[in-house]
Amino acid sequence: MRNGHTRREFVARSSAALAALAAIPALPPGIRARLARRDPAVVARPFDLHQVRLLPGPFLDDLNVNRRYMMGLDPDRLLHSFRVTAGLPSSAEPYYGWEAPNNELRGHFVGHYLSGCALLTAQTGDAAVKVRGDALVSELAKCQQANGYLSAFPEELFDRLKARRGVWAPFYTYHKILAGMLDSWTLGGNAQALEIAKGMAGWTREWVRPLDDTQMQGILRTEFGGIGESLDDLAEITGDMSWLEVSRRFDHEKVLAPLAEGRDELTGVHANTTIPKIIAAARRYEITGEQRSRDVAEYFWREVTGRRCFATGGTSSGESWKNPVGQLAGELSWDTEESCPTYNMLKLTRHLFSWTGDAKVADYYERALFNGMLGTQHPADGEKIYYTPMASGYWRMFGTPDHGFWCCHGTGVESHSKFGDSIYFHDDTGIWVNQFIASEVNWADKGVRLVQETGFPARDTTRLTVHVARPTRVALRIRLPYWLDGEPTVRLNGRGVPVSTPAGSYLTIRNRWRDGDRVELTLPMKLHAHAMPDDPTVQAVMYGPLVLAGKLGAEPLRAPPTPPRMTPDFDLTPETRPIAVAAIKAPSGDLRSWVEPTGRPLEFRIVGQEREIALVPFHTVFDERYAVYWRVLSS
Repeated sequence: MRNGHTRREFVARSSAALAALAAIPALPPGIRARLARRDPAVVARPFDLHQVRLLPGPFLDDLNVNRRYMMGLDPDRLLHSFRVTAGLPSSAEPYYGWEAPNNELRGHFVGHYLSGCALLTAQTGDAAVKVRGDALVSELAKCQQANGYLSAFPEELFDRLKARRGVWAPFYTYHKILAGMLDSWTLGGNAQALEIAKGMAGWTREWVRPLDDTQMQGILRTEFGGIGESLDDLAEITGDMSWLEVSRRFDHEKVLAPLAEGRDELTGVHANTTIPKIIAAARRYEITGEQRSRDVAEYFWREVTGRRCFATGGTSSGESWKNPVGQLAGELSWDTEESCPTYNMLKLTRHLFSWTGDAKVADYYERALFNGMLGTQHPADGEKIYYTPMASGYWRMFGTPDHGFWCCHGTGVESHSKFGDSIYFHDDTGIWVNQFIASEVNWADKGVRLVQETGFPARDTTRLTVHVARPTRVALRIRLPYWLDGEPTVRLNGRGVPVSTPAGSYLTIRNRWRDGDRVELTLPMKLHAHAMPDDPTVQAVMYGPLVLAGKLGAEPLRAPPTPPRMTPDFDLTPETRPIAVAAIKAPSGDLRSWVEPTGRPLEFRIVGQEREIALVPFHTVFDERYAVYWRVLSS
């Protein structure tokens, strides 16, 4: 018994919530309005999660692990600090880590959790998840103050921010809760969440009102992240463009001005709270058409994906971009590739693809999704990862039950709830097939349902079946990835289709489709090296879009658990220090001189060295040491 309610009673305020779910249209009002918009900036519109369903495969498996993790959390424990801050009773044991009652980011995970519930409900139609999210919104409404303020910590932290006294990141945390409320409305049709969000934004307007621009720019030196994006979203949702002016108060010109002028001044800058500032610029462009905002977003994206990313598509070292642009070899360490920047780069990439329809943008999305995101959740218990070490001899270190709740824990709950959100895009005439993920999309406006059956990447084939009630003319635009090994094989209803489209672009099939028409593709993959831009002897091995990791074994890691999780007091010991990996001596620059297939799908081995090492897709390596980058020397 906690707060006068059993857990069963919490979920069940239930029959009413389930009835409300049944009454919600296929698309909630917020989404219907967004899909109806014909933004001139948008070339390719993403299908909403409600329109996409995952089919059996690695992404659905991963999503189901995340669902079990999310539904295993105790709502009363999540709400504890909110209730205490609001002066309401709570006898629940709080969660710890970054949700502990003495942590200045407490409450941030609850915002992510709200977004995760909304995303997962939209992706799957899961009624129990919607009940959980709506119940949390209802309880948080009781914690909102009359002035609109809602947080798990008191306003005193914002007083310290205004006075420029030491404080962690109050607006960063406030944004997560605001974003969770907006997602609960936009994706789930929860009208109460929208009213809460308006109140929170109103409090923000009053907080910034008396501050001049110099004061605000000083305040923005403290981490604050993406609140500008949420305020822009609120302007679009409500039609009240005055929220854009509140959003502009969070334009961090020290970051934005150089990017607008085509200058990379990102060295030493914190990655995770910078990328959301760029996402806010992207949203501003989509709403207002401001060219400067698009210039900021596109230049930033090119710099980071082109010269500040590892082979995995991930970025950052020790949470920052430590070195000058293009100097990555010296950044390999145990604390590379924080997960949050990958989450945010995927969000930004989704925006850029919608403006350009560029296959190179979708290529990056695939690389970051498979290598930088898919392996960041432990398949046994759904715990999330903070850093993904790029230095050899380390292992993936996950959170422990009740003691994680880091920023990456929160973005992970979202990321592993929405794998369908960038598989397909469309315009008025056709569909882009961007990712080879088993799924189906229902384009109700055109009366078209497209089903993709694939075992990719374990198999290099995919089949697209069109379902229509009557013959319908629609263009299918299928990405031909940069990594293709020669020409793809394409068949339409069993008959060969000549392909003259180069890799790194789209094969377009214009057809008057009949029900059951199918397109079958074979997309041959090849081994290729991904070398560091500043040291070509430091290389990762890739097969198609997949980074391959060398399996180095679990010894001599401690047990249990094996390997050690990242507890709050984690430290390297003699048993857990990284092990050295010998350089590769190769007679030529050709990977085939030291890497060969085993004959089993997606399995290779390093040969001709002191030690034979198995190579497998990086996202499948758990609970043992690995190597991603190799020093390759001429023999």
